[in-house]
Amino acid sequence: MSIILFDNTQRKRLWPLTQTKAIASLRMGILTIAERWEKLTGLQVFVHTSPYLQNLYGYPPDGEHIWVDASVIPNPSLIDGIQSISKNHGWADEQGLIIGKTAIAFEDFDPSQSVQYFEVVHDYPSAQRIVYPWQLMHINDQMVRFDFNLLTRGKTSATISSTNRCIHAEHIFIESGAIVEHALLNASTGPIYIGKNAVVMEGSAIRGPFALGDHSVLKMNSRIYGATTLGPYCMGGGEIKNSIMMGYSNKAHDGYMGDAVIGEWCNWGAGTSNSNLKNTAGIVKIWSEADQEYLPAGYKCGVIMGDFSRTAINSSINTGSVIGVSCNVFGEGLLPNIIPDFSWGCKGVKYKLDKALVDIDNWKKLKNQSLSEIEKQILITLSAK
Repeated sequence: MSIILFDNTQRKRLWPLTQTKAIASLRMGILTIAERWEKLTGLQVFVHTSPYLQNLYGYPPDGEHIWVDASVIPNPSLIDGIQSISKNHGWADEQGLIIGKTAIAFEDFDPSQSVQYFEVVHDYPSAQRIVYPWQLMHINDQMVRFDFNLLTRGKTSATISSTNRCIHAEHIFIESGAIVEHALLNASTGPIYIGKNAVVMEGSAIRGPFALGDHSVLKMNSRIYGATTLGPYCMGGGEIKNSIMMGYSNKAHDGYMGDAVIGEWCNWGAGTSNSNLKNTAGIVKIWSEADQEYLPAGYKCGVIMGDFSRTAINSSINTGSVIGVSCNVFGEGLLPNIIPDFSWGCKGVKYKLDKALVDIDNWKKLKNQSLSEIEKQILITLSAK
């Protein structure tokens, strides 16, 4: 028996992040949603998503599985429920199925009809869900703490070098192979987690909660405020605050990234900064493609950036901006707060697909990877919309 994390009918509200990946692949805290459920339950995790994305994830074997809405944030009662729920029974709230156990064929499952496959035996209070992309950075503080306890319970940190200055060292965990020298690590405001083979260069100042993923690098004299997550194979530098970089992305130079959610395989050119606060100090509104309107995202919201997008040096990103998938962003002055998928610059010029694919592959080669045929087909599908 396995867990199947399914994308609910609201997945479009998480665009541009979910244009190239399932909800289960989104990262907040230290782990992706799929990794977290696997760690919590010890069960193998599969993903049910839109047909054009499904080949990224494969298919589970036939049989009985536990279906879980991928957007739901785990809590103790849900974790216990997964262990105890009976066949063909489910838990639901007013938004739909939360968890359920059944042997329904994978290809027959329809998220819009999810409750109908189960006898709902538990009318669950409203579950905590991720609905919009800016909510990922709103909840990142909570999830870094949750994942830190999950990953470090019963384990011992690697020795922290005496060249570092530490505050509340008991809340700092360094995985094997990581190199951290001559840094200031302040865990008085939240835990600090340094992943395997990661590097924190000299002069960096980190204020938790903070997570640095496996094989990631913080450049010299970086200034990091919580709650911030740099996923695996990322590069961070300059000033970063309350932001998430999903993985394989770079902000390696000076400039400010604040209250931002950045996809995979993105790059910020040197000096790129985003605004995260209106000059009026009012509520920031951000464009939702699914709702076709601007929605309130709190007093601080910087930028949401889709996978495979890049900015030129000294780019100035407006408050509450949405940058789509596979954009090459450049332009004078303050950039527009909506930059559509496959933009070349910011004046309505389309990034030619053939060139975009070559350029993405070039960026992936810098981290010893290449663009797969499955990824190419996803980008071809998106470019045709």
